[in-house]
Amino acid sequence: MKIPENVIEQVRSQVDIVDVVSQYVQLKQSGKNLFGLCPFHEERTPSFSVNEEKQIFYCFSCGRGGNVFKFLMEIENLSFPEAVKKAAEMAHLDVDDKYFADAGPVNRETSEQKQLVDLHEQAVKLYHHILVNTKMGRPALDYLRKRGVNDDTIETYQLGYAPQTRLLKPFFDQRQIDYQLLRKSGLFSEDQEGHLRDRFIDRVMYPIRNASGQPVAFSGRLVTKNVDLPKYLNSPETELFNKRKILFNLDLARPNIRSKQPALLFEGFMDVISAYQSGIKNGIASMGTSLTEQQIYDIQRITREVIICYDGDAPGQKAIRRAIDAFNQTNHQLNLKVVSIPDGMDPDEFIRHRGADQFKALLEHAQSPIEFELTFLKNQANLKSEAGQAAYISDALKLISSVPSEISRNLYLNHLAEEFEIDKQVLKKQLVPLVRKVVTKRPAKARQPQLPSPTSPSLQKRDKVTVAQMQLLNRMLHNRDVWLKVKGISGFSFVDEQYQMLYLLAEAYFNDYDDYNVATFSNMITEDSLQSLLIEVDEMDLPKEPSPVEIDNDLDIIMKKAPVETKIKKKKSELKQAAKIGDVDKQRQLMVELLKLEQQKRTKEQV
Repeated sequence: MKIPENVIEQVRSQVDIVDVVSQYVQLKQSGKNLFGLCPFHEERTPSFSVNEEKQIFYCFSCGRGGNVFKFLMEIENLSFPEAVKKAAEMAHLDVDDKYFADAGPVNRETSEQKQLVDLHEQAVKLYHHILVNTKMGRPALDYLRKRGVNDDTIETYQLGYAPQTRLLKPFFDQRQIDYQLLRKSGLFSEDQEGHLRDRFIDRVMYPIRNASGQPVAFSGRLVTKNVDLPKYLNSPETELFNKRKILFNLDLARPNIRSKQPALLFEGFMDVISAYQSGIKNGIASMGTSLTEQQIYDIQRITREVIICYDGDAPGQKAIRRAIDAFNQTNHQLNLKVVSIPDGMDPDEFIRHRGADQFKALLEHAQSPIEFELTFLKNQANLKSEAGQAAYISDALKLISSVPSEISRNLYLNHLAEEFEIDKQVLKKQLVPLVRKVVTKRPAKARQPQLPSPTSPSLQKRDKVTVAQMQLLNRMLHNRDVWLKVKGISGFSFVDEQYQMLYLLAEAYFNDYDDYNVATFSNMITEDSLQSLLIEVDEMDLPKEPSPVEIDNDLDIIMKKAPVETKIKKKKSELKQAAKIGDVDKQRQLMVELLKLEQQKRTKEQV
């Protein structure tokens, strides 16, 4: 059943697009608009804008744009009815479920991807049922409870158990799931004869969800000790799962991080789960690999503060250094801090043995990366000998020289001088050439990147005809007098089909609505490119009131000059084709016609 227009508009008008987008993108006010890093492509300078007054979004780099429904469709891979439903849920609006009964998958998400997600959802339910409701799952349940995981947490994360008896393959066989789909799922291993067998055996199952909360993979922890098998086994890379792009628990942590909490970056699943159970719900983890640029980008999109909470043992400390290096290589704009867990414990152990309050105290006293690095160097050095002390001080000075702030460098020098009872001026004398060397190597500081103007799509690369069409359409939509003037011109049409299509859709819109609202109008447009073009047209930076000269100039270009230019383009295309096939007579004829058109164009320009 089609959702009535009045229901769609009721939902749209009661949902603030800023509230919705802010759950996925960190936004900063600039002029009339808010800006952030685009969630649809990777970028370093914010070009993604949200206009709260018009209730639309637009990216000046990739060109995506639309209203709140379009945003949800893009970010969550939803169909239009699903987006309306989600928006209604966000605003706590009651909309009859009958309108969403036939809501199918969005076109951009292939049916195969949807089927693979469905397979994982069914596997999650089966493994979870075995864990909490069967005798087979009792050893795994006992293991989790010994680790301090309670029933609520098991339910929240839908933890499960893959038993020693292979049940998943028969489970799917009963449902007649396609063999090739099962092969691609990553849930099975394949022998030389092509037979599929359950990949996960006798393992506690941790579902891995993407940023939208869909299960896309698993990590399985062995329950019965077996030296011949790895303790942890992850799903292989599939069409759904790329471990370099996934952050564990991002879907649950994101709302808490967006509420001005820092992102807590852990190493392991159990660290995240243990923290979550203790009320610390802003934890995420990389997928057992070094932190990747994509993961850093996803973190930076939603927050400006990150605390690294890796294990307190030697490997964990080295992993922290690698993470700091990874962040630094991306030229991040984050406030980065580090927590060192005492006594070589991991966060999960620390929380279980010393409690959430003590862990929160550690977070409150998190160090800067430089402080952590100095502590790390000190722990590695032999400070009992003069040679060891001298080596440490030399390494510490090199590290301090990389600090951009002169005030911070002085503070670190004070600590170093006090700790080793050395004259600060001696240390400063050694530091100066090191700082000079760093400054020389450091690339010239670029000017602070300017946020794009909230209402100024770049028109420099547009030809005169395109600019005229954009300006005129903008004026027609926003000014009733201009609309009526153009409507009264016999035989008027836009040169390019996309602008003409928007014009025709606008006619239908004004049959139902007296006043123009871009967010409402965009509901009538189903084609992505047209919807993005509409937003770009609407965001043009034009004087508030159109002048008669401006409108007449645009009409003149569209109705007189544009047809000649269109013909010239067509003749040039035909000339290329004639040259390709070696038709000399056709080429000669087209050259004559082109000359006449060029002469006609020059005459019009002189008038």
